Amino acid sequence: MATDNRVHFWRRNAKVPGRFSKDTPKPMLNNLKSKKASSFHEFARSTNDAWDIDDEEDEDFLSAPVHPSSLPSGLHSTHHQSSQQSQEQEEEEEEEEEDACTADRLAEGPDLQDVPEEMTEECGQVNGIVVKSNSEAHLSTSSVRSTLQKQKSLPVRQIIPLVARISDQNASGAPPMTVREKTRLDKFKYLLACSNTDLEELRKHSWSGIPREVRPITWRLLSGYLPANMERRDLVLRRKRDEYFGFIEQYYHSRTDEHFKDTYRQIHIDIPRTNPLIPLFQQPAVQEVFERILFIWAIRHPASGYVQGINDLVTPFFVVFLSEFVEEDMENFDVASLPLDTQRNIEADSFWCMNKLLDGIQDNYTFAQPGIQNKVKALEELVSRIDEDIHGHFLKYEVEYLQFAFRWMNNLLMRELPLRCTIRLWDTYQAESEGFSHFHLYVCAAFLIEWRKEILSMVDFQGLLMLLQNLPTIHWGNEEVGLLLAEAYRLKYMFADAPNHYKR
Repeated sequence: MATDNRVHFWRRNAKVPGRFSKDTPKPMLNNLKSKKASSFHEFARSTNDAWDIDDEEDEDFLSAPVHPSSLPSGLHSTHHQSSQQSQEQEEEEEEEEEDACTADRLAEGPDLQDVPEEMTEECGQVNGIVVKSNSEAHLSTSSVRSTLQKQKSLPVRQIIPLVARISDQNASGAPPMTVREKTRLDKFKYLLACSNTDLEELRKHSWSGIPREVRPITWRLLSGYLPANMERRDLVLRRKRDEYFGFIEQYYHSRTDEHFKDTYRQIHIDIPRTNPLIPLFQQPAVQEVFERILFIWAIRHPASGYVQGINDLVTPFFVVFLSEFVEEDMENFDVASLPLDTQRNIEADSFWCMNKLLDGIQDNYTFAQPGIQNKVKALEELVSRIDEDIHGHFLKYEVEYLQFAFRWMNNLLMRELPLRCTIRLWDTYQAESEGFSHFHLYVCAAFLIEWRKEILSMVDFQGLLMLLQNLPTIHWGNEEVGLLLAEAYRLKYMFADAPNHYKR
């Protein structure tokens, strides 16, 4: 959790206090003058954690050749043979480690557990593997090997890649389904195959997560895009898809008009920022899809128009509907390779489901965003009733809820969670009658309480704000999201009047 942040906090400067550069002569100690730091953060930025840096001087000392004249008589040949054997053994062990490490990384994807968060912005990805920036290129091979040796002594923990298995952790390549999972999947298939699907029953089963195989059709039904009657579904799908592309023909050419060019320009700027670490969303074909969806929605909703943050809300729908046609490696899948009709259907379905979602929270995006303002105030009031210590801690260090919770409401926690977790979260939101507009408040409260220990350990304004804006959820999966939702459910029934209590 926040412990990782504190550890990474010490890794920003390659210089270690008390060390000397190999290329410069070591000055006399009595000539050193320490500069007193004006604040703890300045001191921290200028130092490093000696335990996290390889002892290069010790390595040089141990690896330095020993002159035979310095050895006692009779040990010259013995030392020569033992050192040669030791060197050959070390080389063989290093080659085995490198081969094993390479095989593991190719099989499991990038291990980001030990990558500082500040490096993720400077890292690129090649075929889903994180590539360090030039600023990190000075790390030696011996440093990497030493790190791997240290990791072997740590407890083994399952690593969830940053973007791998984007739509679900139980995608292709995962272990076979358990009996319980197969039973749940059969129940979903039975409900969906009925001539009139019982939506209430479908919601009840969807609350704890929807199996990947039936998630696309279930989301279409729960969002209200498709009717419960099976005989009408194909007709409705054809009509709604044709209607969407009718909007494209009617309005999309006006994106360069004086009245709409500012809207289109902002959309065009925001699209490349959408999930920038996932190659799928950097494809021109995908970005064009997002531009059309967002532009058509904006001109059809003049009361709000396009607002930054809405672009994020397209991605879960797009990924879920794409998963019908892609079994694995979705992050690098070339969408342009799909048949044109398939691409058009994914685009239209994403538009209409996003449209249904935003119908329930449109006041979040009208002028001055009053919906978000009210939700942030309701969260503040709810937290003050749930946990007085956290609320008092924020007051003591003058942290305003709006400074961190605005983004939680505006983006529905999509910037705080990996996309795989967002999709699981939305299974429950779609199952709740007012999941996006009402239940989300309790999820935000539970999310805040989840980090209670780390929040109370921060004793300054800057540290608190940085923690709340960079919560370490990169390794979260279905289990963590399930626990978060269970806590939110408990809070919902303990403080059921929270959204209205503030207005009294």
